[in-house]
Amino acid sequence: MARLTVALLVLYAFAVPWQYALDLGEPLGNVARIAGVLLLLVAIPAVLARRAWRPPGLLPSLIFLFFLYLSATYLWSIDPLTTLNKIRAYFQVMMVVWIGWEFLETPAHARHFLRAILLGSILLALLTLFNFTSVATTAVIQQSRFTASGQDPNDVARFLDLVFPIAALLLAEDHSIVIRMLAAAYLPLGLLAVVLTASRGGFLGAIVALLAAFFLLARWRPTAAATVAFALAALSTVAAFFVPPETFARLATIPAQFAALDFNDRFGIWTSGAQAFAHAPWLGYGAGNYSLASGLATEDTAHNTFMALLVMGGLVAATLLFAILIATLRSILRASGLTRIAFLAVLVVWIVTASVGSVEENRMTWLLFACFALLPRFAADSARSPSAAPLPATHSQPFASPAPESA
Repeated sequence: MARLTVALLVLYAFAVPWQYALDLGEPLGNVARIAGVLLLLVAIPAVLARRAWRPPGLLPSLIFLFFLYLSATYLWSIDPLTTLNKIRAYFQVMMVVWIGWEFLETPAHARHFLRAILLGSILLALLTLFNFTSVATTAVIQQSRFTASGQDPNDVARFLDLVFPIAALLLAEDHSIVIRMLAAAYLPLGLLAVVLTASRGGFLGAIVALLAAFFLLARWRPTAAATVAFALAALSTVAAFFVPPETFARLATIPAQFAALDFNDRFGIWTSGAQAFAHAPWLGYGAGNYSLASGLATEDTAHNTFMALLVMGGLVAATLLFAILIATLRSILRASGLTRIAFLAVLVVWIVTASVGSVEENRMTWLLFACFALLPRFAADSARSPSAAPLPATHSQPFASPAPESA
């Protein structure tokens, strides 16, 4: 059962990036939801069959406490039915942290987990390119944003951004030449897909993520960083000929958005949220009630994870999220070398993208936090290994396997 659970975890990680591109409708839902249900159905009896449960670490414990508090907001929610639906959604997306902590027991498991995230992101980028190339020429002229079918452009860009540092890490350190080649291909492919989404927040996140990827590769091999930079420059030249001018025109409005403090009407949404927060600063209005509390249309979202939590769960929820981020930073700093650089970059990119999007109910968010939670465990495993040879200061295998124990 444990092996099956690990296999389903890897399948789930592969499905999350492109989840909305394959939706079977109710009651099944999208492919990640189906994989998540199967994972839960296998994980629960697998845990019950164990003789002892793994003691929870600091980060999984804080995330569990965060979930419990968001669930407790049902007691004072201004719309209990909406909050109840949100509680169910939070459970579906946060459960991967607990299951990953319980079953990803070896560095090999963790490597497969990262590989699955990379492969799923490559598929998402390819589906985005396929959507662009399949649109009729007349439609392309009138259209500026392209995504995989069923996906939101901002979500696509955000997902792709978060994986750039992971791809750089796998390019530098994965044992498989095939995975390293795919990781190298992802960097230009992912950037092209981000550009096609015309997501301004996603484009800024891509700049941050790629700078971190260059820094990581330069620490590994300066020639690798130079090669990737050349490939991206060549891609930019080619893209200028076939990406619609409307796409570049939308991205070119980024400076004007900053100058006007508008951010595509987000500033008004945040102002409404701040006014609602002032009337219920401690406990908030209940999970899922940002729009109702702020007097916005039902379909509106906060477009800012931190503001969303301040309104829905008050200062208590914001404090818990801050504690989660501090614990995450602590986990990252317990790693070493390129692994530390890569996941520190992932955290920074997540904070950047969370500042312009509501990602607390996002499967990709908690998939990555499951990775963060595992870092100190495998750092400790490597440190305990008596025969492990010391690695150079600028290089460390991602979730490196401990040396075999002596007979």
